[in-house]
Amino acid sequence: MRAVVQRVSRASVTIDGAIVSAIDRGLLVYLGIGRGDADRERAWMVEKIVGLRIFPSDLPHEGERKMDRSVVDVSGGVLVVSQFTLYGDVSRGRRPSFDGAMPPADAEREYEKFVEAVRAKIARVVTGKFGAHMLVESVNDGPVTILLDTRTS
Repeated sequence: MRAVVQRVSRASVTIDGAIVSAIDRGLLVYLGIGRGDADRERAWMVEKIVGLRIFPSDLPHEGERKMDRSVVDVSGGVLVVSQFTLYGDVSRGRRPSFDGAMPPADAEREYEKFVEAVRAKIARVVTGKFGAHMLVESVNDGPVTILLDTRTS
């Protein structure tokens, strides 16, 4: 399982000209699900994302604001967007191969389980639409972007 996690001041998903979900301060999570990903990978990824200490404290630490708070600590929202292209492999040319991504029907079920697991820990969780063409807008706060991969962590 792979994720690109961005600390945002706001983010939204638009489909067919209509905003379908939006958050203010929180995390934008692009989630890719690989072949073989299951309960163990989901649990690790959920705990890592929910616990990431990438929000600054309100108190200065030695002249700067240290990142030491999680999305839970700041009562932030989470926007989860399915992103199979995180499994794009261009090692054999310029056109990506997505052989490492979980097949769509299975990936959708795993994506829904992931979203429910995050909802069990965070009050405000919204999503894009699995498999849809989406326009994702965000204001990356910092910028702060973290890459997570269950196979390398």
